[in-house]
Amino acid sequence: MGKPGIQLLSNLLRNVGTQARPSNCRQFSLVSQHTDKWMQDPTKKSPMELINEVPPIKVDGRIVACEGDTDPALGHPIEFICLDLDTPAICKYCGLRFVQNHHH
Repeated sequence: MGKPGIQLLSNLLRNVGTQARPSNCRQFSLVSQHTDKWMQDPTKKSPMELINEVPPIKVDGRIVACEGDTDPALGHPIEFICLDLDTPAICKYCGLRFVQNHHH
């Protein structure tokens, strides 16, 4: 027998779109129109591809505070990221990568 969470998710995905809805209820697709526009033109890079082109940002301390942008109106909630690992740490909001700058 599989894990209960996986079975629940499987049942949910199987039933999406099959249940009756009131006539005034909007229907949402799993892939939104917003996502579709990034997938239509193969010559343009997706936001994920663009953020992956930014090299990891070197930080002197063990903890970095990411806000996504220098302008708070354009950023995201502050994310404190621990840089103890050797691999780049990734901000869960914007995808920027950070590494600790080791002075040898």
